[in-house]
Amino acid sequence: MTMTEQAAVPAALPNRQTLPAEERHAAELAFLAAHDDGPRPPGWALTPRAVVTFVCGSGGEALELPGARQAAQQAKGGDGAVPPARLVVSSKFVGERSLIERCVVTLAGERGLLLVGEPGTAKSMLSELLAAAVCGTSALTVQGTAGTTEDAFRYGWNYALLLAQGPSRQALVDSPVLAAMRSGRVARIEEITRCLPEVQDALVSILSDRRVSVPELTGTPDALLAAAPGFTVIATANLRDRGVSEMSAALKRRFNFETVAPIADPAAEAALVRGQATSVVRRAGAAFAVDDAVLDALVTVFRDLRSGRSAEGWDVERPGTVMSTAEAVQVAASLGVAAAYLPGGDVLDLVPGHLLGVVRKDDPADHARLLGYWDGPVRRRAEDGSAMWRRLWDLRENLR
Repeated sequence: MTMTEQAAVPAALPNRQTLPAEERHAAELAFLAAHDDGPRPPGWALTPRAVVTFVCGSGGEALELPGARQAAQQAKGGDGAVPPARLVVSSKFVGERSLIERCVVTLAGERGLLLVGEPGTAKSMLSELLAAAVCGTSALTVQGTAGTTEDAFRYGWNYALLLAQGPSRQALVDSPVLAAMRSGRVARIEEITRCLPEVQDALVSILSDRRVSVPELTGTPDALLAAAPGFTVIATANLRDRGVSEMSAALKRRFNFETVAPIADPAAEAALVRGQATSVVRRAGAAFAVDDAVLDALVTVFRDLRSGRSAEGWDVERPGTVMSTAEAVQVAASLGVAAAYLPGGDVLDLVPGHLLGVVRKDDPADHARLLGYWDGPVRRRAEDGSAMWRRLWDLRENLR
């Protein structure tokens, strides 16, 4: 690592590996709250227009607070948390703006939003960004699994208080969904189709009636807990994964479905992979030093295998494993960490081994499909005179 690269490494790393969106982008959220004083749905921290800007960015344009609002913000900013007067809002999601606008309209109408698509298409990230912008927190989250119970959507009990006092409001433990209902915020449910159908259906009455009944508290004011204005649910679902439980028709009707597709633009995907991998390597305490040419080749391999067709139009046998952008980020980050901490060779030499690790996750036959890709597009590009692809072709033995 050169002295310049060492200087690029942050002097002090945060004491948490990752920060929630509302903390990572706190300055932008505060700025947008002051910048756009238009009408907001009940309970929203930002206007719907500002939420779209937060997710999609300002297109490189520096937004500016009007003078009166800037003065008002400075006047009440005694704690030092004064938004800047001008700010370029970063783009945080690579995709169609119309998708984000539909998502925001769904949430403004207090209807459930279900983000569906293949694994690794940033559904969870989008869910987090939307929740942070709409209500200021993305923490009211349920991770769906085969072991998730109805308590995760409704409520549980503090059994020590339950035994000591009997059923009472003090002994009731709110689920993340119930906490969102009572405060008028957004509840997030990750991988909803991994929950068993009977657990999923606990949401039907919540999304329809906007209240939760507590039979144990019958006869008290807390027997029926109603949702405050602003409450809604964002759920995500991977439709190709194993362990998926079909949603009931009744539950489907209570969500607006939006499909999050893989990134269409190769350059945009390469930029995202570089940016995300750089962040991962910096958190590992190093500078990212992988050539753009290597990243471009890596992204090309992922795109070819994902689509079943190369950029040149050659047919490619798709592996059963989903070759997602998220997987490409992880491989790029691994290359960056290796280059920083285990230098001594060409980082390109590591690419075949990491790709093999990706495709072997599900179907053993995917190994042969990766070899077939090497014997097809990789070989043909090498024969066309590309030094990069020639080197990758020479590394075919590393796939054995």
